[in-house]
Amino acid sequence: MTGVRSPLSPTGGPRPGLRERKKAKTREAIRAAAYGLIRQQGYEATTVEQIAGRAEVSPSTVLRYFPTKEDIVLTDAYDPVMAAELAARPAGEPWPESLRHVLRAVLGVGAGEEAELTRLRTRLLAEVPAVRSRMLENMSATGRVLARAIADRTGLAPDSLEARTVSMSLVGGLMEVSRYWAEHDHEESLTELVDRALDALENGLPALRPGPREGRGKARGPGPAPVAS
Repeated sequence: MTGVRSPLSPTGGPRPGLRERKKAKTREAIRAAAYGLIRQQGYEATTVEQIAGRAEVSPSTVLRYFPTKEDIVLTDAYDPVMAAELAARPAGEPWPESLRHVLRAVLGVGAGEEAELTRLRTRLLAEVPAVRSRMLENMSATGRVLARAIADRTGLAPDSLEARTVSMSLVGGLMEVSRYWAEHDHEESLTELVDRALDALENGLPALRPGPREGRGKARGPGPAPVAS
């Protein structure tokens, strides 16, 4: 989660200048070329040179916008948008509720107008070790953005252990949600999976219960069986 388009940004903001519009157009052309090639021939077979040729730019231009091929897949506009949306939530709202609101808004875009692209990205995250490794490298940047937003809402220092722990737990959980969703053929609701992950982060291990696809009917270890509620 690191920008291209800002799906939740207000539409009434100032129009970007010509230079910014040209840069955005080039960035989108590179991404479109990369995704088109990946769909046709797979991730490993797709090269930066091929992407540059289809986007009608030089390979050096591709690398100026995206330092690695993996960054073309992973770069998005969600980090600053999530932080801005979180900062805009009511001051008295518990921060877990604010997080749910913001993530549902972002996921609404991913599951709606960008549904096919979202599924492809999560599949690459689950299947391609290089993409997953680069995502792990980029998580610290997303964590810092969220740590600042959480600190603003809670009064903690952005570099406090508590803010950093919560923010990195959140981005790590979201990464695992994406992998789980892809590994299960995108059958389940992404929003429901995120809610389950947030429940686990908010309530901790004692509150966990087996989900519909895990733990049902498996043998239990020693100890009394749980009492049905």
